[in-house]
Amino acid sequence: MKTSALAILLTILSCGPAVGWSSADSEALLSRMETAYGQVQDYQTRLVITGFGRDRAFRSPQELIYRFKKPDRIRIDFIAPHAGMTLLYPTSGGEVLLRPSGWASSLTLRLHSRSSLLEISPGQHIDQTDYGVLIANIRHSLTDMFLGELDAKTTNGQTVLRVLSDNPFRRGSPTRYIFGIDDRLSLPVHVTEMEPDGRLRRTVDYRDLRINGGLSQTIFSYPDPRLD
Repeated sequence: MKTSALAILLTILSCGPAVGWSSADSEALLSRMETAYGQVQDYQTRLVITGFGRDRAFRSPQELIYRFKKPDRIRIDFIAPHAGMTLLYPTSGGEVLLRPSGWASSLTLRLHSRSSLLEISPGQHIDQTDYGVLIANIRHSLTDMFLGELDAKTTNGQTVLRVLSDNPFRRGSPTRYIFGIDDRLSLPVHVTEMEPDGRLRRTVDYRDLRINGGLSQTIFSYPDPRLD
């Protein structure tokens, strides 16, 4: 999976003509994304996350089904690793329910949403994973957290932005981002995070995206109401 992620990254870096880009272009793109997300009630996607950073806990490739229903319902079903593990957020008390895989699948754990066991990447927690947060963070990267070196390209039906900005999950940690925005959907479908010197930290790909499929509220709850 690392090879695949690198291939995608190299394609993004090498394809498509550079385009003139201004702050007005940034605002127009941000407004399109915010408008598009405003029309989303629920969505499902297969996330492929590959970590390259120095923190070993976030290096292993992950593949999972991510479902979100506004305003804040999240269900994550792991494909690899931990196939069969499920996370549900939030409970009535704002916690996360975790159903392990394998021999422990009959158990259900209740965890605080800020538990280090549930970090998606260093400093990022489960309640900071939806499109609304990502689009808000792209806005930060292009405005108040902007550190320079903005470049825009068009390739394969995407607008690809490369930018150096502060990291919203770890303030004071400059990060090079690549954001791939689907031109038809006006929604992000790729994120790359790199060290300031260009070393890869993480890539995230949104695949098989389904928007407004009418996800039932019941899939965000376990059958036993005492666990909600």
